[in-house]
Amino acid sequence: MNTVKALTLNLENGWEKKGFQMEEVPMPVLDETKNPEDALSVILKIKYAGVCGSDRGLWHRTAFKDMVHDSLAKEGKKVRITGHEFVGEIIQVGSMVHRLYHDPDPQNKAKVEVGSVVSGDSHITCGRCYQCRLGEGEVCLNEAILGISIDGIFAEYVKVPAKNLWPVDTTRVRPEIAAIYDPFGNAVHSATAVDLRGQRVAVFGCGPVGLFSVLLARNFGAAKVIAVDVNPENLRIAKELGAHETIQIQKKEKTNEWDSDPEVISRIMELTYGKGVDVSMEMAGPFSSVNNCIDATRRGGNVIFFGIKDGDLVIPKFSRVVVRGLTIHNIIGRQIFRTWQIAQRVLQDKTNGIQDAIWKTILKEGRATILDFKSFTPESFEKAMSENPKILFKING
Repeated sequence: MNTVKALTLNLENGWEKKGFQMEEVPMPVLDETKNPEDALSVILKIKYAGVCGSDRGLWHRTAFKDMVHDSLAKEGKKVRITGHEFVGEIIQVGSMVHRLYHDPDPQNKAKVEVGSVVSGDSHITCGRCYQCRLGEGEVCLNEAILGISIDGIFAEYVKVPAKNLWPVDTTRVRPEIAAIYDPFGNAVHSATAVDLRGQRVAVFGCGPVGLFSVLLARNFGAAKVIAVDVNPENLRIAKELGAHETIQIQKKEKTNEWDSDPEVISRIMELTYGKGVDVSMEMAGPFSSVNNCIDATRRGGNVIFFGIKDGDLVIPKFSRVVVRGLTIHNIIGRQIFRTWQIAQRVLQDKTNGIQDAIWKTILKEGRATILDFKSFTPESFEKAMSENPKILFKING
């Protein structure tokens, strides 16, 4: 096998032309003579791959333009293999991989060896910078991101650093769910930034990470969860997942794209007896949503920003953020691997219903949410994205 199928973003078509292309790319290989780092890498046969909000941003060319351009220019390339959420089987390991994961305990089933099923973090950290050495790899100074600043995993076979892998027990976490450990981890990171027990929480943006956040907020003991979105179907799902209240943002003409919505804020004040929520979580990215979060949060409350959108944001009357004593938390990626351990324990606990809710309610048990990778067409992909908050590719069954 000399080539494999992969979904790519090709800059030869220009940045403004949206979408990905299915192309034949070279089969990845481990060649430690030419590339010593291959000793610490593996070749994966990808089983399932999740489509992230980041992938949607790349598809529509609304995010990560500079990261893609700069990284490809540095590599002297025009084509980026996209994607970063995955579960796959290891088919080849570098000669030094055993040094990373060797465990003599025969009871430890979390192996990283040929035949192991693994997921993994999409942020490739350097391990050498100040942040990494402090255990803050999520803000690594020299990080690369699969599918954005280095080649990703929307391909039949891929090469990834072994240090990023997370072994999966598919008898406890179904492979389709293991493929989306990465975005579920975003929600875990966000929902553990502050103590949600007994708090009133507003989740702005009910895409996949927002919906995961609704599930987690309920599981972590929030007293009231308010879901806010423009899409009534997303709000219906949020309600099914446990949101106590939902608010649909009505699309209307605004003077500025960053203006908050007075009707949304008024409704949140009504639901919180004039106080505002204790915690606002911005999970979508629109600039208006950022200011909705700020305006909806009580004095002394916490604002969690996760959503990303390129461009310049204006926060009107910024002094109110300081005067009201708001604490702002910016969430990037996952805490490697603390977040993964929490995510695994939450998903493996069958009594909390979270894994079942993701499979049955968000992924609809695979109905129209799991796409055959080899049958990819831009039209069917865009249709699936528009109709579902979360979709997956089935790449190798």
